[in-house]
Amino acid sequence: MPFDILMTQADTANPGTSSGVNTQTATTAELIKSGRFEELLDQFLTGSIDFLGKLLIALLIFYVGKWIIHRLTKLSKRIFERRIDDSALRSFLINILNIALFATLIILIINIVGTKTVSVVALVGSAGLALGLAVKDNLANFAGGVMLLFNKPFKGGDYIEAQSVAGTVQSVGILYTTLITFDNKTIHIPNGPLSTGNIVNYSTQANRRIDLPVNADYGSDVEMVKGLLIEIAEKHPLVLKDPTPFSRMVKMSDSSIEFVLRVWVLSDDFWQVTFDLNEQVYGAMNSKGLNIPFPQMTIHMAQD
Repeated sequence: MPFDILMTQADTANPGTSSGVNTQTATTAELIKSGRFEELLDQFLTGSIDFLGKLLIALLIFYVGKWIIHRLTKLSKRIFERRIDDSALRSFLINILNIALFATLIILIINIVGTKTVSVVALVGSAGLALGLAVKDNLANFAGGVMLLFNKPFKGGDYIEAQSVAGTVQSVGILYTTLITFDNKTIHIPNGPLSTGNIVNYSTQANRRIDLPVNADYGSDVEMVKGLLIEIAEKHPLVLKDPTPFSRMVKMSDSSIEFVLRVWVLSDDFWQVTFDLNEQVYGAMNSKGLNIPFPQMTIHMAQD
């Protein structure tokens, strides 16, 4: 409440006062120049009481509005949980709703305490330009979050790989997408780069294929190795029968011949079957006398 905009009723009863101010209103500067300090003090007290009253009303409205917003958010969350399956979309919509409700509350408070909305809009517009230049990266992240929810490359609970990290999608926020890794670390990825980069989603398909490389010594019986790998795969209860397991020799390396065992499993069984097959193949090859080679180098010494 600046002093220079406080107005007072001029003393018109005695036009011959020493102040010489005969207008109906006087500014703070005029009151000081004319020595009318009692009126200035009266203005200050009146204005302070008015300001404190408006401040108390604004605080009361804010806390009541905050309580109402909290109730509306809880109600909206229950509605979204019944109608929207995607947890990432639910979290994003709840964040947007919170921002919109609090913005509405602030504008309502400004109107009630007496500030013109036009002035607020002008202030927000001028400040918005400077703020937009300062937080342009965050604005890009916000736009990226909107694009992710429209394009839906993943949903809450999907296991994805993006921006050189991998994890299960926990939520899509206003600015960041949150992933939880297998070892229970929380990773926050900015929505901007995430929406424009490559995203590998491992959860969209019901089945996944496991490609298990197996090396054997040169001189090993190729048919014997292939048959052993197929037998191991067919005996595993979680390996799908259709498509059938596949095994062939694919490469002759420097110190070994390389085979591949390909089997199809449910996406949820991918890691369990991978670990099981590695252990079972190693044990079966040892029991059959098939060696799994390791890189070796033979050095021939030159004669004098």
